[in-house]
Amino acid sequence: MTIAPDNAQQGASHQYRAMRDVVQSMDDTLRGKFEITKEGIVHDMMSPGGPHEVTAAHISRRLERVMPDELLAHNGTPDVEDEPEGIMRHPDVMVIAWTDLDTEASIDPRTLVAAVEVVSRSNPENDWVSKMRDYPLIGIPVYAVFDPRTGTGAVFTDIHATPEGPRYATRKDFVYGEDVTIADWTIPTDNLPRYGDSKEPRP
Repeated sequence: MTIAPDNAQQGASHQYRAMRDVVQSMDDTLRGKFEITKEGIVHDMMSPGGPHEVTAAHISRRLERVMPDELLAHNGTPDVEDEPEGIMRHPDVMVIAWTDLDTEASIDPRTLVAAVEVVSRSNPENDWVSKMRDYPLIGIPVYAVFDPRTGTGAVFTDIHATPEGPRYATRKDFVYGEDVTIADWTIPTDNLPRYGDSKEPRP
């Protein structure tokens, strides 16, 4: 394993904090979601409401129906952040204990039980490629992807070491209409909206 010199680590940390300041300054003024990854700032121009937000809300509600009371399927703020890795992400839904959510700072990603992303129309690679790399790197044990473009998705588990860094070893694909298991809980995926749908799904 190669360890960067102290001045290199300090430079990387300074660069990350500068990007974080930029993201915080833009968060309240520009539409969309801002995140930080090793390649820089990611701006996802998702529209408020519509299939993306409706899907996240239904996943959250369906998970909370089957999870124990001490856990929450949260789809609000704050971000999850691993400053040493230079990564700040904002999952569409995060499964987390109420006690771990009770913080004024960003959330430690290693406290998450699972992260769920709904693929955006504007930047699908962010969910299918970048977060597939970042989430195991920062220790999120379960990553579920729902894709309203295709009506399909996948759940990734079992982080293991590879020459490129930590990666998920197991992938289970699903089609909308099938039940899907996220961590210890199984939920239906029927009646979730697709991009281009005109009807709203049932809860």
